[in-house]
Amino acid sequence: MMYDVIIVGAGPAGMTAGIYASEARKKVLMFEMERYGGQIVNADKVKNYPGFTEISGYDLATLLYNQVKNLDIEVKFEEVIKIEDNKDYKEITTNKGNYKAKSVIIAAGAKARRLGIENEENLIGKGISYCATCDGMFFKDKIVAINGGGNTAIDDALYLSNICKKVYLIYRKKDFKIDNVNLSILKKKDNVEFIMNSTIVDIIGKEKLEKIVIKNNDNDKNEEMNVDGLFIAIGYIPVSNMCENLIDIDEKGYILSTEECKTNIDGIFVAGDIRKKEIRQLTTACSDGTVAALNACKYLNNL
Repeated sequence: MMYDVIIVGAGPAGMTAGIYASEARKKVLMFEMERYGGQIVNADKVKNYPGFTEISGYDLATLLYNQVKNLDIEVKFEEVIKIEDNKDYKEITTNKGNYKAKSVIIAAGAKARRLGIENEENLIGKGISYCATCDGMFFKDKIVAINGGGNTAIDDALYLSNICKKVYLIYRKKDFKIDNVNLSILKKKDNVEFIMNSTIVDIIGKEKLEKIVIKNNDNDKNEEMNVDGLFIAIGYIPVSNMCENLIDIDEKGYILSTEECKTNIDGIFVAGDIRKKEIRQLTTACSDGTVAALNACKYLNNL
């Protein structure tokens, strides 16, 4: 079967693109390798999206997904491994099969950056998490650690401090370089302890997380710490591996494009956090999805 548009990613950018392409009477297939919604599902509260005074990220993502399904857009939960340009059509290879389309919109977003420590992958979901708002309630009244020093780590620590018995915030630098109002609130919390200038060097546990080992960067001394949970908040990596040998990307893996969301390959467009740009917000992701879909439709109409 030949689709008009294949969309890689079912986050806000991808789903918005799907809505616009479907409304233009194009046959659309959407791929998502994990769960719909992208990073926004991790947000406990969204207060800056037009039309909603306040809504949870999960609820907003679900509203978008239901809109997509109501338009009879085909959604497959498969991982896209490779995108190829065959001029007349694009071929998409997933972990389950091969598909063809006249155009492609890449809206795969970004994934949580790993620490890269032995045993980390083994304990994901067994004490290690990359989403405090998703998994925080599993650690109610327990002891947890957060690794990171950016806005996400600070916000996660504040959220967990209202749930957990004890929260350790571990950061590799001596001082925070951010301006986040939640940091001053966090410093007043009795159950929050800051462990600065330190790095996690080992993760201990078999069936579940038991301990972490922290190294002080000044004296290189290691200290074991008993924790029930470890939340890693050290940024995201763009999921552009499926097209890195085809499409122009920058040194960090973000896809290069025009303001029309066009890539260097005719018929392949990009939208959302995976695109190189200055501002990455929910509203700009939806904007990208709109622009990419309309330009994909224009491309199709000119074939």
